[in-house]
Amino acid sequence: MTALLGLGLGLVLFALGAGAVLLRRSAILIFLGIELMLNAANLTFVTFSHVNGSVEGQVAVVFTIAVAAAESGVGLALFILLFRKFKTQNVDDLRILRW
Repeated sequence: MTALLGLGLGLVLFALGAGAVLLRRSAILIFLGIELMLNAANLTFVTFSHVNGSVEGQVAVVFTIAVAAAESGVGLALFILLFRKFKTQNVDDLRILRW
């Protein structure tokens, strides 16, 4: 029962994150959607680790959290740079960055 609850919650969180990435135009909200999807994957890793009685899923979560922390630093630096240059956070207004 606990496994189904963890997997169901992970699925709902991943769907909410994917919806935010696909439907929002604000760079910050897209970034938050990506972070929500990473946390949903972490929850799924921990659930499978608990069901199998092993620690491999929890080790994967530690690495995923490290990647998410690095992504947060780089992403927020890019958002600040783009906002200072273009005075917008709307991704549709950033078409000047295309080739």
